[in-house]
Amino acid sequence: MHSIYVDAEFGDDERRQKLYDGDLFVYSPRPSTLALTEFAGEMARAAFAPLDPETAQFDMAVEDYAALLAELKPRFIHHPESKRLIQEMLADFGCDTEQVYFDVPRMRSSTSNDYLTTGIAFAFHPHRDTWYSAPHFQLNWWLPIFPISVDNGLAFHPKYWQTPVKNSSRVYNYAEWNATSRKIAATQIGTDTRVQPVPEEEVELVPQIRPICKPGGIILFSGAQLHSSVPNTSGRTRFSIDLRTVHLGDAMDRRSAPNVDSECTGTTMGDYLRVSDLEHIPADVVGEYDTPSHALA
Repeated sequence: MHSIYVDAEFGDDERRQKLYDGDLFVYSPRPSTLALTEFAGEMARAAFAPLDPETAQFDMAVEDYAALLAELKPRFIHHPESKRLIQEMLADFGCDTEQVYFDVPRMRSSTSNDYLTTGIAFAFHPHRDTWYSAPHFQLNWWLPIFPISVDNGLAFHPKYWQTPVKNSSRVYNYAEWNATSRKIAATQIGTDTRVQPVPEEEVELVPQIRPICKPGGIILFSGAQLHSSVPNTSGRTRFSIDLRTVHLGDAMDRRSAPNVDSECTGTTMGDYLRVSDLEHIPADVVGEYDTPSHALA
């Protein structure tokens, strides 16, 4: 049995353990989260002006749309204000700013009616982030920038929390992906030729959970959760932000969600920045995870 906690007031230690046990958390918007999503929304509106970002796909050639995203998304990712706002948000949520590290935030988009589902706007099939070299104590913070609905949000597949899915994560190494595949995302229009972990058996999509929150709200979950992008039939492009956090103490103590089926190599641990001062995780800790030893035994 898994629970969905709405605006729960647990301390971060208890919250992390519940997330490692497969629970989901949903939070209402608050000033610190709205500051981040409104900043991202302003960037999106400026980039698409005079068009509405949520409907611009209906007035743009798909190649032009992909090119615009290829400029907008990295600008948001690397903007100093994005990091500052995340530091404030995580402190507001009770994270220990000396122990918690975050990676750069991603602006995600999901266009409607299969307009663009590859490359820079990749529509994620059912997957666990742990298939992509993420540590099993990674937590995912997902925030909609504009309103979402059951027709364009996230779906979780709780049947598979402890049930393995045959998958191709054994082919994935994060360092190789960064060196070869990430930088060609904007060129992948129509067909995405990059090698990524995928299920190698049919996934039963039902039952599923589709949490809905307002813009600036948060859906918080373990990177070990099997989840997917809901096929967007809403008539509006969904824009969202996701970022990931890890806790240094949990990394050192090997406290995490279970690994039931991930066999990737490498690690994303070198990307994370400490909330207090943006320093990286110590190299010796990263090194412990940059081997196949953290994969499925």
